[in-house]
Amino acid sequence: MLKVTAPGTEPDAALLRAMFAARKAVFIDLLGWDLPVLAGQYEMDQFDDEHARYLILSDNGDHLASARLLPTTRQGILSGLFPMLSAGPVPCAPDTFEITRFCLDRSLNARERRDVRNALVHALATYAIDAGISRYCAVAGLGWFRQIERFGWSCRALGAPIRTGGQELVGLEIGITADTQQLLEAAGIHCGYGENLARAIPSSLPAGHKEWH
Repeated sequence: MLKVTAPGTEPDAALLRAMFAARKAVFIDLLGWDLPVLAGQYEMDQFDDEHARYLILSDNGDHLASARLLPTTRQGILSGLFPMLSAGPVPCAPDTFEITRFCLDRSLNARERRDVRNALVHALATYAIDAGISRYCAVAGLGWFRQIERFGWSCRALGAPIRTGGQELVGLEIGITADTQQLLEAAGIHCGYGENLARAIPSSLPAGHKEWH
């Protein structure tokens, strides 16, 4: 099932370490992004603070996939680094969160990657409905954005793609409603790994490859 822990609850430290290590393996070792590395093992940046929330799919403590959620009422990746991707005002509201660091573990084979990707997309929808989130926003590579559009949920670009850092990036917005899970299923995005693998973990930290920043 999807477990939602309240802000301030002590997170699973071992699982968080596994997630940060998986992020380094994907975003730094595989994709070559210029990002901070902690202790030579973990990818963490300025947004991994007490305001971040994490959705982590795990199996017996092993990281399968994860995503970081940032409140848009504070500066995030879209508003702080890529505001030019939005033709209008960058989304900012208490019920709007930014999806960042969508990470699929590099140890997975192609079929497993598809299954955990679909499970994580379902976890994002389920968590949003349970937490009163009506909208997500994100920054994505153009190719990944084209996939996200086909997932069946309400998704639109916030502006025209812009080439920066050697790739075309898109700012996007995803609307979440009571029927979003059914729309995902109808589009073939099935939660094959089961809801019992999804856990929502808020950060209480001290100060796979998808192009979803």
